[in-house]
Amino acid sequence: MSKKKIRWDFWNIITLLIIVVFAICLIYPLLNLFLSGFKDTETQAWSLANYAKFFSKKYYTSALANSFKLTICVTVVAIILGVPLAYFMSFYKIRGKGLLEIFFIISMMSPNFIGAYSWILLLGRSGTVTQFLKGIGIDMPSIYGFGGMLLVFSLKLYPFIYMYVSGALKKIDVALTEAAESLGCGGIRKVFTLIMPLVTPTLVAAALLVFMNCMADFGTPALIGEGYRVMPTLVYSEFVGESGGSANFAACMATIMVFVTAVVFLLQKWYVNTKSFTMSSMRPIVPKKAGGLQGFLIHLYIYLLAGLSIIPQCMVIYTSFKATKMQVFVDGYSLESYEKVFSTAIQSIKNTYLYCFFAILIIIVVGMLVAYLAVRRKSWLTSLIDTIAMFPYIVPGSVLGITLMIAFNKPPVLLAGTAVIMIISLVIRRMAYTLRSSSAILYQISPSMEEAAISLGDSPASSFVKVTAKMMMPGVLSGAILSWITLINELSSSVMLYTARTRTMSVAIYNEVIRASYGTAAALATILTLTTVVSLLIFFKVSGSKDVTM
Repeated sequence: MSKKKIRWDFWNIITLLIIVVFAICLIYPLLNLFLSGFKDTETQAWSLANYAKFFSKKYYTSALANSFKLTICVTVVAIILGVPLAYFMSFYKIRGKGLLEIFFIISMMSPNFIGAYSWILLLGRSGTVTQFLKGIGIDMPSIYGFGGMLLVFSLKLYPFIYMYVSGALKKIDVALTEAAESLGCGGIRKVFTLIMPLVTPTLVAAALLVFMNCMADFGTPALIGEGYRVMPTLVYSEFVGESGGSANFAACMATIMVFVTAVVFLLQKWYVNTKSFTMSSMRPIVPKKAGGLQGFLIHLYIYLLAGLSIIPQCMVIYTSFKATKMQVFVDGYSLESYEKVFSTAIQSIKNTYLYCFFAILIIIVVGMLVAYLAVRRKSWLTSLIDTIAMFPYIVPGSVLGITLMIAFNKPPVLLAGTAVIMIISLVIRRMAYTLRSSSAILYQISPSMEEAAISLGDSPASSFVKVTAKMMMPGVLSGAILSWITLINELSSSVMLYTARTRTMSVAIYNEVIRASYGTAAALATILTLTTVVSLLIFFKVSGSKDVTM
């Protein structure tokens, strides 16, 4: 019997290289995290002490309960806001629809902590609105704590529900709604008995995205949580805490977070796989004119929601031009905050663009290669690679930061405190957009084009570069721009890994807000917001669409 020899062609070598890269940068760190949670803090002996400590003390279990309470409430409020918005925007002609959609997308793609910071400027103890109302004898409820986080997260995350449900509504054939109406099922009854069941699988997928974003976010609870403990801030304080912080106990809590998000993700996937179906919309819904009181109320709801969503960005830009004395805003306007930023925080701006540039190049190359393996060279191994590549999608950013720090904080691979570990975290954290868009575009490209190139003498590598990669590029670039936007706004993992030399804009803004230096924070946040807006406009141009989904 002769053993079957492995053919070391181009794609087999690429498969092996990707496995090695994923093993070093993702599997090894996650395994390290898991094992660290079972080590005693003092003796480093194997033990269940960390888990016993977590589940036996209310201080820690209440943080997990608080995270669930906040996340579930945010998801419910996002659904309550997003579903009616999607229905109104799909079924009725709305004035200024194009501009409104851009507002919704900008609010969705901007970082959570900028929203938190903006609402502090408005409703904080010295906030503009708070001071105005205090002057006329009205005391505002505090923006700090559960209520403030619910406000910030809901206004930031409901556009995910809107975008996904809008996409599902576009696939509904108008013949279904006409048939329902002919049988006497109209109005609200039609919405709940016909339309909602059709869009529920998509709604569940969108709700998962909201859940993951809220559960994983560090910036918002850190800025306005004030006593309302949640898991990301607790993990952070335990990991970097000056008073008895423990990397092993932080690893234990991080593992619990990964387990929770993985369970929620698998439940969502099971539900969608069992309930989803395909619709071919021969006659898509045609929006009708909304008139009278109904039209007025619909427009009022949409405009109010858009206005509240865009307030954080407008507030940040406005306050960046306010004059400051020391760290306090005073009457008048000035460019002093920008001058200060470009003299003291220019390195953070350079780091952001530089790290994200290298990260996006790696994401494009690896994303295209992994997508090709998953779509064109299907096997259990390539399916496993695709799954591993998507796994960071369910790993909270703060957990990923701790994972990399624990794994690469000692020889033989000592990367802690370097730009390399920052770039690795960005690549791992934000590859999903590019990977999914690369896979989607590849399904639309016929393999015969590549086969023709090979039959004419090109090698598999050459045919991929000359033919397939070029044809994939429009879809890849769309996903890459979305990856870029999330990269420049990344805080949760970066705040665990940065040093004074490797600080990014997001981390710098967070640090300035913590120091109550609101002027420089506003100037940096404005630069970040404008970069996000310009990137979104480029995305719309490249993709020819205003749908931002993953």
